[in-house]
Amino acid sequence: MYQVTHGVAQNGAVNQAALGIVFAVPIEADAFARLVSGMTALEAGGLVFREGHVAGRGVAWCVAGVGREAAARATRRLILGHRPRLIVSAGFAGGLTPDLVRGSLIRAARVTLPDRSAQLRLAHAVAMTGRDLTLVTADRIVTTPAEKAELWVASRADAVDMETFAVAEAAAAEGLPCGSIRVISDDASQTLPREVAMLARPQSAMRRLGAALGAIGRRPRAAADLWQLWEHAVIDGRALAAALADLCGSLPESGSVAE
Repeated sequence: MYQVTHGVAQNGAVNQAALGIVFAVPIEADAFARLVSGMTALEAGGLVFREGHVAGRGVAWCVAGVGREAAARATRRLILGHRPRLIVSAGFAGGLTPDLVRGSLIRAARVTLPDRSAQLRLAHAVAMTGRDLTLVTADRIVTTPAEKAELWVASRADAVDMETFAVAEAAAAEGLPCGSIRVISDDASQTLPREVAMLARPQSAMRRLGAALGAIGRRPRAAADLWQLWEHAVIDGRALAAALADLCGSLPESGSVAE
């Protein structure tokens, strides 16, 4: 929990949140942030944690960065600072099965690793959609149809992200339920621009801008590809925000959240 000193959060005390959300990149969180009332921001360990209310429920969230290590670190700090009753890994995912078209909203029932060496059950309270979906957390961005097909065969998962397993693992270590809400940003037949992996690396906004300009200089077509990707991400972010707001409204005002 936190006390705020000169805008910097340190170990202390704050109110418990009903829902804690871990995003990977800012565009996944932007539309949701616009739905939040009474928003405040705290800093801890180089991460910014925001809190407020949606549908009358307390929420706390952060933008962790891409990948399992960043997601695990942010989840642990979010739990320490806000002790939410439910953790959600939220953002975009790649489709691995033909029926998950771009823009589909998924709530997975479980998350696995690419080699299926470990699997975690996700919160039933989040996954109630009438369909039994599996998410796989990979260590890199899967960009081509061939890579997606290979991952589907290995994992038997419906979609891929880079954070949910780590978020669920960190939540389980603290005895908290964890769910995942994802929007399919690229389907199984789609090839992502090769610059996406470079831009997803941890870096400042200025470095990311420089990387994007450099990519456009090397491949002018990248400008159109990245612009289309951004447009889709804005739309997907709105769908994600609406789903998270619905989840907030469905949570009990107090007490535990059923797994």
